[in-house]
Amino acid sequence: MLKKQKKITFNFKVLRFILFPTILLSTLFFNNSQNVQAGLEFQWDQNTGYKKLKWFQKESNKNFRNKIYFFLRPRDRNADLLKVDLTIPKTFKTKIKADNISLCKVNIGGFESRTKCLEDVPIDIEIKNDESIEKKIINIYPLSQIPSSKDSYAIVLKAKNPKRSGLFQFHSYGQPTGKPSSSYLGSWTIVID
Repeated sequence: MLKKQKKITFNFKVLRFILFPTILLSTLFFNNSQNVQAGLEFQWDQNTGYKKLKWFQKESNKNFRNKIYFFLRPRDRNADLLKVDLTIPKTFKTKIKADNISLCKVNIGGFESRTKCLEDVPIDIEIKNDESIEKKIINIYPLSQIPSSKDSYAIVLKAKNPKRSGLFQFHSYGQPTGKPSSSYLGSWTIVID
């Protein structure tokens, strides 16, 4: 009886030694084509004044045409906004035209709906290259102020993704009504694979 039990445990050890590595190796080869999305986001500007904003992009591969939605939800803005500034990092090397930038009232997608613009907001756009901080600044002037209502708005940028992959941190500033200067609204960290 003891010999049978030793033989069975020996067989399980041999089976475990041979079978499990082959299963593990086969799963590595078959699941190689799927991308793994990390649940961790790296921020290099983590001071107490940093505010993370929501965003959505259609395509994350490098050198592809992309449509990026930079969301301004009701909790992201405390007052009506007369102007919104979007700073683009110098490492995000792509051509940005004023025709490919828009502002709209947006439906933020989720499980049952997709992200789409509901109503376009007429705007004037000014694109500046700031050589002192080596960033592009896009000044967006809506013809009517962005209200601090329960509606969500989005800055929509249509551009080709850069040739290099990485993390790109965009910052936004807004000028509320009654104030002479812009204040920090938050930041978006875009991932290009």
